[in-house]
Amino acid sequence: MRFSIKVEVSAREGIADPEAATIEKALPLLGYDAVTQMRVGRIFRFALEAPDAGAAQESAEDLCHRLLANPVIQQAEVSVIPDESAT
Repeated sequence: MRFSIKVEVSAREGIADPEAATIEKALPLLGYDAVTQMRVGRIFRFALEAPDAGAAQESAEDLCHRLLANPVIQQAEVSVIPDESAT
């Protein structure tokens, strides 16, 4: 069975996020004074073959922790959705 995977990776709370800080400093110059607590991250989307949703979740999380994110300084959220187009 094929699953669509979405992995959102961002810096853990307390870890400096210089890209977000730069964006947040520029926003008032563009008229966006109300924006605060900016965080920047990355999103990975891919298809994964697995026997069931649990196996897909486990495989995606393993891939994420081994390659896509540094678990020491980054947090990752994995979403698994059955790919209806693959049926």
